[in-house]
Amino acid sequence: MMEKEFTQIEWGSRVEDDCRQIVRLAVREDLDRSYDWTSVALAGGDATGRAAVVARSDGVVAGVRAGAVVLDEMEIEASWEPRVEDGEAIEAGQELVVFGGRIRDMLAAERLLLNLIGRLSGIASQTARYVAAIRGTDARLYDTRKTTPGWRRLEKYAVRCGGGNNHRTGLFDAVLIKDNHLALTGLTPAEAVRRARDFLAELEWSGARPEMIVEVEVDTLGQLDEVLSAGPDIVLLDNMNPDQLRQAVALRDASQTGVQLEASGGIAWETLRAIAETGVERISVGALTHSAMSLDVGLDWKSS
Repeated sequence: MMEKEFTQIEWGSRVEDDCRQIVRLAVREDLDRSYDWTSVALAGGDATGRAAVVARSDGVVAGVRAGAVVLDEMEIEASWEPRVEDGEAIEAGQELVVFGGRIRDMLAAERLLLNLIGRLSGIASQTARYVAAIRGTDARLYDTRKTTPGWRRLEKYAVRCGGGNNHRTGLFDAVLIKDNHLALTGLTPAEAVRRARDFLAELEWSGARPEMIVEVEVDTLGQLDEVLSAGPDIVLLDNMNPDQLRQAVALRDASQTGVQLEASGGIAWETLRAIAETGVERISVGALTHSAMSLDVGLDWKSS
C-alpha cells in the first residue's frame, strides 16, 4: 500500500488570509476603532523611529512573515526588514526584525506584532524540542486539531517551522474514524473503514476524494488485528503504552499490509523517546500547540 500524507501547511495565500482575519480582530480589541491615546498624547505626529524585535530567549522563530501582514492591515507605512527567516534557530539577544516608521504607528502595532511572533515562535520552539527528542528513530512527529480557534493554519505553519509534520487540517480533508463514531453507529472499526471506502468510491458528496486518507482509531490489540485487513491507510493507537505499541507493530508487520501506525493520546515528554523506539511511524502530540509557551520577544528602540 502506497503511503499517503496529510496536507502540509506552508506560508501561502490561505495562511496569509487567516492571519489577516486574526489581525483585524486583534486591532479591534486593542484600538476599538479609536486611537492609542497614550501615544497620541506623548509622541509627536511626525516623529519617526526605528526599533528591533529581539528574542529574549533561545528558540526557533516563526511569524516573521506575519509582520508585514500586520503593517498592511493597519495601513501603517513602515519598513520591515527581517534579520532571520521563519524556521531558523535563534539565540537570546538576537534581532529578528528591524522596522521603522512613525512612532505613533509603531507603538500601536507593537503588542500585536510581539504577540504573533511570540506565540508562533513558542510553538516552533516546542516542536523543535520534541523533534530533537525522537531524532534517530523512524517515527515522525505530528500535531493535532487542539489549536487556538481561528489560529489553526498559523499554528500548524509554526509546527512546520519547528520541524514537525501536520496532521489533518480539519474535518474536511481526511476520514478519521474515532471511538465516538463507532459508539454512535454501532460499527466495528473494520466495518467503519469498509463503509468509508465505499462512500469515497461513490463520490456522492462534493469535496470527497477517492484518494483521501482513511484513518481509524483503536484502543485494543484485538481491534487492530481485526481492522488491518479492512485496508485503512493509518491506524491510530489510542493511549497504548510502549509494550502495547511494540506488540501492535509486530501484528502489523505480520499482516504485511503496509498500514501506518500512529501513537496518540497520553504522550508525555518522559515517554516520548520510548514510544518513538517501538517502531510506530507517527506520533501525534496535542501539546505542540495547546501547551506551548510563547517565546519571550521584546521591542528595543534603536538610536539610529
